[in-house]
Amino acid sequence: MIISSFSGIDWGAAWPWVFGAFVVGYSLGAIPFGVIFTRNAGLGDIRSYGSGNIGATNVLRTGNRRIALLTLVCDAGKGAVAAFVASGVYLRWLGLPQYWGGEVLMALAALGAFVGHIFPVGLGFKGGKGIATFFGTVLALHWPTGLVAAAAWLLTAFLTRYSSLGALIAVFSAPIAAFAFGDRIVAFVAVFFALMVIWSHWSNIMRLLNGTEPRIGQKKAA
Repeated sequence: MIISSFSGIDWGAAWPWVFGAFVVGYSLGAIPFGVIFTRNAGLGDIRSYGSGNIGATNVLRTGNRRIALLTLVCDAGKGAVAAFVASGVYLRWLGLPQYWGGEVLMALAALGAFVGHIFPVGLGFKGGKGIATFFGTVLALHWPTGLVAAAAWLLTAFLTRYSSLGALIAVFSAPIAAFAFGDRIVAFVAVFFALMVIWSHWSNIMRLLNGTEPRIGQKKAA
């Protein structure tokens, strides 16, 4: 992937496209697939189940694996779609300068999708924890970094049986991997991903520290 830079960009002309990329990404990310799918399946409001989260993990607590899988795929997909919409493959057809359709815009659109998933305006800014969207966006931006993050999650979850710990290790491995691969734009955006995941997983972090976080396959304590 060609690495874009911020140097040489006429921000006076570029800002509408930069702002637009973030807004498009946010709009896609704010689609609450967990809420939509559970309601359409006659399962009620997913926010009344379990942790009250709208993500696939909580959807699985309804007992409907098909809806949970569909939520997982769509939550990951909206981040990837946001990045690809902003990619140069599409924008160069419109005759725009390459940096407007390069990695900078892809990263901003992906960041918008991630923010939209965690803070959706339609749900009072109370959304999901962002892990599925994280993987979708990082794989779209730089698939080697995405594979490293996925491997970190799998290894940590396998060794510790803590899904939340695997997620935290994964999001912190992403900026390190992106920087090691030489992709500074993805590394910069991945740092924001990591900070937002810390915020969304704060209760999980506290349970990990005091030893009450449920392991994979273990029911969450009331």
